[in-house]
Amino acid sequence: MDNEQTNKKRIDIIKVAATSRTSSVAGAIAGVIREHKHAEVQAIGASAVNQSVKALALAKGYLVDDGIDIVCIPEFVDVEIDDKIRTAIRFIIEPR
Repeated sequence: MDNEQTNKKRIDIIKVAATSRTSSVAGAIAGVIREHKHAEVQAIGASAVNQSVKALALAKGYLVDDGIDIVCIPEFVDVEIDDKIRTAIRFIIEPR
């Protein structure tokens, strides 16, 4: 495994809840993109996904001044919470 793949595996997933502040999540996304050129956001439930999408739109605006245009790839993932499997949406974010 090369260094780039190793670095991607070390990046923590940004977990978004229904009560998460979109500006805080957007700032976290922008910071991780600036530093690692790759970010992952995960949400469970419609309200959390809504907050995530709004944060992605804000983060895109935050990164314009740095000359970074991001794209987002959504995917379904299964996560285990309290011994139960839940379906989450994970957004993979990378520069275009």
